Amino acid sequence: MTTPPLTLANKLEKHFWTWQGHQIQYTVMGTGKPLVLIHGFGASIGHWRKNIPVLAASGYKVFAIDLLGFGGSAKPSLNYTLELWQQQLKDFWNTHITEPTVFIGNSIGALLSLMLVSDYPEITTGGVLINCAGGLNHRPDELNLPLRLVMGVFTKLVSSKTVGPFLFNRIRQKSRLRRTLKQVYCNPEAITEELVEIIYQPSCDPGAPEVFASVLTAPPGPTPTELLPKVKHPLLVIWGEDDPWTPIAGATIYQQQREVGQEIEFFPIPKAGHCPHDEKPDSVNLIILDWLGQNH
Repeated sequence: MTTPPLTLANKLEKHFWTWQGHQIQYTVMGTGKPLVLIHGFGASIGHWRKNIPVLAASGYKVFAIDLLGFGGSAKPSLNYTLELWQQQLKDFWNTHITEPTVFIGNSIGALLSLMLVSDYPEITTGGVLINCAGGLNHRPDELNLPLRLVMGVFTKLVSSKTVGPFLFNRIRQKSRLRRTLKQVYCNPEAITEELVEIIYQPSCDPGAPEVFASVLTAPPGPTPTELLPKVKHPLLVIWGEDDPWTPIAGATIYQQQREVGQEIEFFPIPKAGHCPHDEKPDSVNLIILDWLGQNH
């Protein structure tokens, strides 16, 4: 059986950068003010294939980067944390951009964007948060007791040198990936062979099971509630209304901050799940471009 061609993703020109001795994959397209796109857990620059060309054609220099441990970037055996990736993104900015930038992220990538806007205001002009994660992992107090026990057992199994790789190989099977995507995408037509391949291929790389185990057992990192009061730049918050992983109730904190005068725009996306930039790209691209035009 042949691998289906990655039509849109293959059109993204791949570049490599060495960071702390590790190879990092990124792409860049267009000219103008810089934007940096940051993917979520298990994804990569290919997840932005429907957004990069549109944003670049509208007068922006669009970078998208694979976080260490994901996509085409190296997968060393490390303790993966949000702070590690935040440093990677800050160093990427220092090396390749060096002018104030809008950071755009989905899920964990959105939380990283918020961390950068909060902690390094001098390198940013704003952030776009798409279904922003509340942390790298759930905090124990966020789960009811039965689920807390289940997650505790699961993380122990995933971390096991013998059971962990076996579990990972089951989780990454294409049939299982499709079932997972059906949980988080509303529109089944958006779950294409290309999308499955974008997630599946990097999972075949050496080191991928160890990255998976490290991320699932990592500390959750800072919360949006902690970060938001420090943000001095405008934020655009986009949320797929039917997201079961980060329900839209998590957007309440952003609406509350807007009510007390923080510069935050909020757009719910009907009939979209956890990745509206991929599921409803036309709507999301238009919202982002309108907001960029007004604020940057």
